[in-house]
Amino acid sequence: MALLSDAERPVVQAFAGLATGNPFLPERVENERVALGPTFIDGTAVWHEGADLEAGSPNVDALLALCEKLGPELRERLAAGASPSGADLRAYQGLVFYLLYYRYLGVFSELVDRGGRGETTTGGVSAYRRYRDDARHFLEIDGVRMPLRLEPQHLFAWGYQIRRAFEGTFRGIQGGSMPAARLRAAAWQSIFTHDVVRYARSLYRRMGDVTTLILGESGTGKELVARAISLGRYIPFDEKKSAFEEDPRSSFSAVALSALSPTLIESELFGHRKGAFTGALQDRTGWLEACSPHGTVFLDEIGELEATLQVKLLRVLQTRSFQRVGDLGERDFRGKLVAATNRDLAEEIAAGRFREDLYYRLCADVIRTPTLREQIADSPGELPGLIGLLARRIVGEEDATELTREVARFVERHLGGDYPWPGNVRELEQCVRNVLVRGSYLPESLRGRRAGGDLAAQLDAGELSADELVRRYCTLVYARTGSYEETGRRLGLDRRTVKAKLDPELLARLEAGD
Repeated sequence: MALLSDAERPVVQAFAGLATGNPFLPERVENERVALGPTFIDGTAVWHEGADLEAGSPNVDALLALCEKLGPELRERLAAGASPSGADLRAYQGLVFYLLYYRYLGVFSELVDRGGRGETTTGGVSAYRRYRDDARHFLEIDGVRMPLRLEPQHLFAWGYQIRRAFEGTFRGIQGGSMPAARLRAAAWQSIFTHDVVRYARSLYRRMGDVTTLILGESGTGKELVARAISLGRYIPFDEKKSAFEEDPRSSFSAVALSALSPTLIESELFGHRKGAFTGALQDRTGWLEACSPHGTVFLDEIGELEATLQVKLLRVLQTRSFQRVGDLGERDFRGKLVAATNRDLAEEIAAGRFREDLYYRLCADVIRTPTLREQIADSPGELPGLIGLLARRIVGEEDATELTREVARFVERHLGGDYPWPGNVRELEQCVRNVLVRGSYLPESLRGRRAGGDLAAQLDAGELSADELVRRYCTLVYARTGSYEETGRRLGLDRRTVKAKLDPELLARLEAGD
């Protein structure tokens, strides 16, 4: 007796694809379509925070209902002596993974929510016994050897990891454009690799050894990607204690290299021994030593790391060991390293400022964050959606709609659709805050450009009187400095003269970007 009929086989294989595939790639939609057939409902192919999750996949309830029907039926066929092919048995096991995950999605989501509220997630998990019994029922059948043999506690930890990884990627990486969707898919691969079955079988123990390098302009969310990867790391479940070994939200350490001197960077990363240098009044544990096996150290702006520290970091990546400053004892780095930079490392290497051997230790897994320009070019309707996301975070749901309209209207009127957003999403956030507080936003790149251009043209045409010239010029300089004193210093005028000469209408235009 065969396990699957010809009609059932593609359906069960689709469920296996959903269980082990990347949810942020188009393959998810195609697997849903195959599994549900004519009952499939078209929805957005891009899962992101700007779209309601259920609206993003309106088929989840129907998929679970079908899976709940197929799972027990196929299990009974196996128990009754069905002789499946290896491919059919792999498909059945994938369907069971899908079934177990969604049966206990509420448990996994509650653990994630507890972490979001700052509550511990390492305490007892009472639902595990039910999960274990379900896993054994479907996967431990007399006379049947499953292709992928996973213990229930590992399956449970994997399910919790998938939920954390999804939430961290879905909530943390903004945007509904395809470049943003590809970024979420890339972050997912950095966590699980492209072969999730191999990951679940063995790689989950070793992914901490793989360094991730995130490249992209400032303001494109490199740290958000690093946090998503960290939040999605595997944390073992202790069956005897019925608890996870670690709280995932306490295992991320970010070091802003550009904000610290080389001495402070060395002490922050490697730690130091008492008396190692002036001011070292006690022993200090560095971030590398404090990092747990399931934790992550994020080195932001790795391209600015000075040469001697590059050598020390290279040794960490080669040997997974290091020494505290002023100490000869060897210490182990047990976690994962994620690095980021907005610099062109190829140029830095060519200029002799960055070690080529360090680069090749960093680039085993490379992610590139898209600019806001790229996202808008791909999806012109993306900008209002991002403004809405930022507005909700800044003012809350109650006032977000009104603020979103206000900011979108201002951008359209005063910046235009071709504004390049050199500061990316970080600049967009400041635009939202400026419009919220002052009703306007004038980027540095545009300050004085339009009014200055008018002034130059009028001077060239001889159209301004001396008094008009002084008023225009005082107003233009004041719009740049925001200070009567500084304007007076630059122009050689008393602050009271500056104040008297300001043109209120021109100043309002300058502040609004006209």
